[in-house]
Amino acid sequence: MKRRSYGRDAGLTLRMIITTGLLGLLYVIFAVVLFQVLNVGLVPMLLIVIGLAFFQYYTSDKLALAAAGAKIVSREEAPALHDMIERLCGMADLPKPKVAMMNTPVPNAFATGRSPKHAAICVTTGLWDRLEPKEIEGVLAHELSHVANRDVLIMTVASFFAMLAAMLTRFGLYAGMWGGGQRSNNNNGPPIWLIVFAVSILVYAISFVLIRTISRYREYAADRGSALITGAPEYLMSALQKISSQMTLIPNQDLRQVEGMNAFFIIPAKAKNAMGEIFMDHPPLEKRIAALAEIAREMGRPVA
Repeated sequence: MKRRSYGRDAGLTLRMIITTGLLGLLYVIFAVVLFQVLNVGLVPMLLIVIGLAFFQYYTSDKLALAAAGAKIVSREEAPALHDMIERLCGMADLPKPKVAMMNTPVPNAFATGRSPKHAAICVTTGLWDRLEPKEIEGVLAHELSHVANRDVLIMTVASFFAMLAAMLTRFGLYAGMWGGGQRSNNNNGPPIWLIVFAVSILVYAISFVLIRTISRYREYAADRGSALITGAPEYLMSALQKISSQMTLIPNQDLRQVEGMNAFFIIPAKAKNAMGEIFMDHPPLEKRIAALAEIAREMGRPVA
């Protein structure tokens, strides 16, 4: 049996379908409420929203790499990295993605793209310099699992929904301001800006929890996928521990420069130990290590 079939996570697929449906329904309700309150034309706004969605869908990999300041590297520029990814793609039965590097001392990696045929894997120079080859392979297999499960697309769509909500909220507030603080259809009702603000806060709170819930689960799924592709979960365990410990040595200025990619990174570039798990976009490191240790025991692999 091909290893790709082992790496696919049915639980993640189901959660992605449910989360996408809930997010879509949430933002449709959000838009309908705003259109009713603001009494604006539906067709022009729909054309803008659909146009933005198509643009982000077809350019998601390029946008993510550009936002991270990463660049595509050729085989001549990074032969060892290309060799690793090709070997892992053969093991996972995946097409080879674009290979990119990000010039930062922060040790990390991420995957982007709308499908396995339109994907990119990026590693930072900090990761390449600080980890052993087997540990890097574990990280790359983790990112390839994201590609195989197509959960990168879900995060991209979720990000678009968040951007759409922000755009509609600003539109509503501006309309309320230019309308001179009009009240709702009922003259005794609350002002428009207050309705818009209340609805946007509710939508943001619900979407915040939904997006982070699927984000945490997809990390567990990718960790499991990495273990199954490489057959050696102990190397990913070592990589995660090393990345986490090395992160504390990175200057805050460098961490702040890459924080915008935290949802996509294998480990966030800033520790958030004070936050409750429900607010985190990654599972706690100790839980990830424990899950990998259990997989290692099932595979008869050594556990440190």
